[in-house]
Amino acid sequence: MIFTHSDSQRQTAEAVRNRLERDKVFELPIVTEIRPAAEFYPAEEYHRDYYERNPNQAYCRTVISPKLAKLRQKYMAYLKTD
Repeated sequence: MIFTHSDSQRQTAEAVRNRLERDKVFELPIVTEIRPAAEFYPAEEYHRDYYERNPNQAYCRTVISPKLAKLRQKYMAYLKTD
């Protein structure tokens, strides 16, 4: 899900989703819902930035890192580079 805080964010999210669908970036239809944000409860500190703080943890190394590498390789044109 994408949670938006303004009409501008909703429009941007819809435009990106529409572009990805138009360009047939994914084999299956995009099912991500776009909804207004509700009340937010921040995670406990030890959950925040877990991958960044634990890149050598087994799960991060064997599951997350390969997925990020594949994402970057396949969809670099759609990712922000700043």
